[in-house]
Amino acid sequence: MTVLDHRHLTPVPGWLPGATGPRSDPAPLLPDTAPVRVLGTPALDKADPLLLRELYRRLVVGRRYNQQATVLTKQGRLAVYPASTGQEACQVAAALALRPDDWLFPSYRDTLAVVSRGVDPLEALTLLRGNAHTGYDPRAARTAPLCTPLATQAPHAVGLAHAARLRGEPVVALAMLGDGGTSEGDFHEALNFAAVLQAPVVFLVQNNGYAISVPLTRQSAAPSLAHKAVGYGMPGRLVDGNDAAAMHAVLSEAIEHARSGGGPTLIEALTYRIEAHTNADDATRYREDAEVTAWREHDPILLMERGLRAAGVLDDQLVQESADEAEALAARMRAEFHAEPRLDPQALFAHVYAEQTPQLREQAAQLAAELAAEAASESEVHDR
Repeated sequence: MTVLDHRHLTPVPGWLPGATGPRSDPAPLLPDTAPVRVLGTPALDKADPLLLRELYRRLVVGRRYNQQATVLTKQGRLAVYPASTGQEACQVAAALALRPDDWLFPSYRDTLAVVSRGVDPLEALTLLRGNAHTGYDPRAARTAPLCTPLATQAPHAVGLAHAARLRGEPVVALAMLGDGGTSEGDFHEALNFAAVLQAPVVFLVQNNGYAISVPLTRQSAAPSLAHKAVGYGMPGRLVDGNDAAAMHAVLSEAIEHARSGGGPTLIEALTYRIEAHTNADDATRYREDAEVTAWREHDPILLMERGLRAAGVLDDQLVQESADEAEALAARMRAEFHAEPRLDPQALFAHVYAEQTPQLREQAAQLAAELAAEAASESEVHDR
């Protein structure tokens, strides 16, 4: 049998049976050669000062939110908390770039994006408190429940966006993932699904360097995660994930591109997870302190303060007002989380299926019987 050496074959466009001609040119889909930046560049002069001030305010409030949620975890008020400290620019820009009727599909680390979307912090953290499947109404907030399995929200985002377009609704879905999520099959299926259907969806990958303890170099050999977009037929964008102004600009452009019928976009935001993966993780076992220190010099709030001060957009009044608002939020979180919640165990069976399965009905009945027996026993002890 003769074996052909593919290195000596000459491509002939359209020679395959049924071929309609050469495929589209991949060049326009290739990501930026360097991360997009706005702060410290001439592009900052063209940015809306009111938008820049709003981004700064949200960054400061978001940092305090992360700090307070971390403390609540140490106090046992939260079961687990995956902090987005250091990634706040990705979080607040994502929420601010979406229209009220758009949909957000967050991962477990994206509670700040959910809060920035308008969801109350107590409701946004209910799942991580262990009290319910989710603490907010997804339809009212136009925000899907926090997704703890990696990347499973990505196909859901595509499905919702495609369905909205079929109904004639100008809705865009934004799916937020981490770099670890790009190693999951759901991520690749979602990208293929979205590109084939040209669905109005944007994929935001926050590349914070680690999938728990696994560095990016052990996950992917691609030049960048944004390059993965080309293989599916959608544009890839590479952006400085700690530059809030750049994040908002790139996200807004991709969202409007999708809304106008241009199809999906994959955005890779280069950022860093300052805190450990969760409160159950010891990050010192797999990364050096010097690495964390270096990234602290590229902190999103620090970058924003330097850039806006230099541009004359940031003043002491806004700094103080933002700090006061942040402290007020932290105080409210402390007060609300210190109050013991009243939980109904039967709520465990609600909202799992549109119509409960026989197994769930059986389990709900069993739990009801156990609760009734426990109440009767307590009443008997009290009567004695």
